[in-house]
Amino acid sequence: MPMMSAIRCFALGFVILAFLTAAYAYPNMPDRMATHWGISGDADGFSARDIGVFLMPLLALVIFGIFVVLPELDPLKRNYASFMREYDTFAALMVIFLYYVYVLTLSYNLGVQFELARYLAPAFGIIIFYMGILLKKAKQNWFVGIRTPWTLSSESVWERTHNVTGSIFQAGGVLAFIGVIAPAALMASVAVLIGAAVFSFIFSYMEFRKEKAASAVPGERKAPKRNSRPAKRG
Repeated sequence: MPMMSAIRCFALGFVILAFLTAAYAYPNMPDRMATHWGISGDADGFSARDIGVFLMPLLALVIFGIFVVLPELDPLKRNYASFMREYDTFAALMVIFLYYVYVLTLSYNLGVQFELARYLAPAFGIIIFYMGILLKKAKQNWFVGIRTPWTLSSESVWERTHNVTGSIFQAGGVLAFIGVIAPAALMASVAVLIGAAVFSFIFSYMEFRKEKAASAVPGERKAPKRNSRPAKRG
């Protein structure tokens, strides 16, 4: 079994930290915890203390496990080698993001007052921006990236689609950062991501059509050479 990378060990450390935090925070949490917030920033969903305290650490553990297992299950596993560092880094960022949201949740339930959107904006921005980096580095596979019938049928369509869409994701990440001073920008960044998903589907189809059209142009038939020299008379 291959040794776990330093980045994965770092991510696993945050999973363990989440469980340690849960054990420490459990006695101090109310019996009914706020666990969901609406667009207005007000809590609109509540859970029992057991769920509110332990659900996020369990979710972080499951997501970490999924990231570890997916490359092993992929028929195109060999392609991960060229972007494994970016893949592992994104997995670590996801675990850290979940822990950050978890700490915000615990703090709110301890009575700390803050505007949730402003605190979520930079973390969300980092995740989205780095997702753009991962998209640009990813090679064809069945689990990571924009997996349409056309990107999976052509390496060049995969590359072009991921390069363009990756830039859109990075722009969305920058927009999310602006949510620190303008909370509406956070929602705008979500709209950009939805638009990017639709765009990537259409773009990959159009690129595939162009590629097929170019390859389908028949080669011009060469006319047989005619002898330009006049025939000799006997």
